Amino acid sequence: MMNFVSTRNAAPAVNLSQAIAAGLAPDGGLYVPQALPAPRQLRPGASLAETTTALLAPFFAGDALEPELAAICAEALDFPVPLVPLATPGDHVLELFHGPTAAFKDVGARFLAACLARIRHGAERPLTILVATSGDTGAAVAAAFHGQPGLRVVVLYPDGRVSPRQAHQLGCFGGNVSALRVAGSFDDCQALVKRALNDAELQAQVPLSSANSISLGRLLPQMSYYAHASLSHHAATGRELNFVVPTGNLGNALAGILARALGAPLGRIVLATNANRVLPEFFAGDAYSPRPSVATLANAMDVGAPSNFERLLWLYGGDEAALREGFTAISVGDDTIRATIQARSQKHGEVFCPHTATAVHVLQELRADGTDGDWAVAATAHPAKFESVVEPLVGHPVEVPPALAELLARPAQAEPVPPEYEALRAHLLR
Repeated sequence: MMNFVSTRNAAPAVNLSQAIAAGLAPDGGLYVPQALPAPRQLRPGASLAETTTALLAPFFAGDALEPELAAICAEALDFPVPLVPLATPGDHVLELFHGPTAAFKDVGARFLAACLARIRHGAERPLTILVATSGDTGAAVAAAFHGQPGLRVVVLYPDGRVSPRQAHQLGCFGGNVSALRVAGSFDDCQALVKRALNDAELQAQVPLSSANSISLGRLLPQMSYYAHASLSHHAATGRELNFVVPTGNLGNALAGILARALGAPLGRIVLATNANRVLPEFFAGDAYSPRPSVATLANAMDVGAPSNFERLLWLYGGDEAALREGFTAISVGDDTIRATIQARSQKHGEVFCPHTATAVHVLQELRADGTDGDWAVAATAHPAKFESVVEPLVGHPVEVPPALAELLARPAQAEPVPPEYEALRAHLLR
């Protein structure tokens, strides 16, 4: 059996089901495996669900969920994640936005929901899933958990700092899903969620868990698409696939790093951020210095205190020098994001969301500096979710995928709340 421990080393080890159900460790740390399993022998040509089952098997070994792993993967990962060539030679996008809410967050959210539905089956009291979102996470979690018996979802998002279509998605579910629009930043939302998860008195009355990227149940399945794409590419070309990953809270990037550590044929992993520069400054040699986030066009990456930094540091044994040596992080401002969206559309007919465009620009910079090899950008969301940014730049409407159109046709509402813990606590105790 694999056990899981806190990044802060002040909480008892737990099994996988306990780690997934808890979300956050009781000492405030994030759950990680006591030791990474040995690299896996993964076969190309398998489906995404089959690749995920093989990749995650060691993490589920000995747990009550082990017999359910294949079924969980088949249930959660039933949409494509194609690797699509770009017009520029050797460049690709890994399209992660073909799930029900048109964002990569669907992968982790659906997997987590499938796990928790099994873990909580027959439980006397409902479990409340708390999620702070800077854009896409909340809708993916809401869609994944909507209508699930014994589970309710409370989504917190920064009012006015998500796109109109994102905001509509967050408030359109109803039923066991409620949306709170917080008068503050994503960091305020995340701080409120963490405080609630660490409130023992509240937890005694209202069992809570998390579906942010701090959740192990979201992080583990996100390794799958990196492994799947790199295996297919390596089988076809004999070459490793390098990645540029747009990142805010570091969950998506960390998933790729873990997939590589487990034997997937990934090469370099470069991090792309927006104007929130905490990670680029750290990797350039400065001390890690979290700060309030700033609002940008790539709003899902508006994070000033990336939670998964703790996990990344754990993976490197606390060795900051080794961590800096392994990665590059590049910041991209709003003007450059706009210019990239406009130029790629005009020159090549390619349309990207602001987050994907951030990574495309970083890849362009790498190519201009003489970087060779095969590269892919993790395309994290469909551009139709950001029509108010994208359509004026590309000069035409962006077709809305059917699943997103269905959500946008529903009525939506969200409750306004101040960025104060007592307001959240009062809502949870209703």
